[in-house]
Amino acid sequence: MNPIDTESMLETAIKFHGHQCPGLAMGLRVSQVALRELGKPARDEEMVAIVENSSCGVDAIQVLTGCTFGKGNLIFRDFGKYVYTFMNRENQRALKISIKKEAVLPDKHHLDLFAKVKVGTATPAEAEEFKRLHVEKSNALLVLPEDELLIIEEITPEPLPMAHIHESVCCDKCGEPVMETRIRLLGGAPHCIPCFEELMK
Repeated sequence: MNPIDTESMLETAIKFHGHQCPGLAMGLRVSQVALRELGKPARDEEMVAIVENSSCGVDAIQVLTGCTFGKGNLIFRDFGKYVYTFMNRENQRALKISIKKEAVLPDKHHLDLFAKVKVGTATPAEAEEFKRLHVEKSNALLVLPEDELLIIEEITPEPLPMAHIHESVCCDKCGEPVMETRIRLLGGAPHCIPCFEELMK
C-alpha cells in the first residue's frame, strides 16, 4: 500500500465526509482493494458497489470508487454488516470484501465517550479525548496489514441491471411528483408512500 496514495485518498475522503474516523478508514481500505483488483474509479456505471451498512465507510467508497447513489451504481442492502461487494461490468470480475471481527472489537471507553459527545454531555476534556481516540483508531486501521483487516474473496458476479430513469407521477394527496415505481394506488388514485401510509392508518 503506497503511503502517499493513502494520504491523498484520506484527504479526499475527509473533505467529502467532514471528519476522520475509524469507519472512514475502513471504507478507504476497502476502496483501495477494489480499485487495485478491479480497475480505476467508475466514471459512469463500469463498477458497481453493494454495501451492507450505511456507516461512515460508505462515504469513502462513494468518493473514491465513483460508485454513488445518484448514478445508481451503489446498492444499499440494510443488513448492518461490514461487507462490501464490488463488480466490474467490463471484465465481469467481482470481489466480496468483509472486515475481520478482530479489527472492529468494541472499546468501551471510546464508546462511552461517543455516547456523551452525541448527547452533548461530554466535558471539553472528554470531547477532546474522543477526537484524539477517533483519529488514533483511524490511523491504526490505515496501517494495519491487509490480511489482518480484510477478508477478500473473488466471487461470481450477480446479474445487476443498469440504472433506469423513470417517469414521475404526482401524488393525489400532496401533489408532489413521485417516481412511478414508488407509487401506491388507493381508490385508483396514485399516492406517494408517506401519504399512502398516513391514509391507511
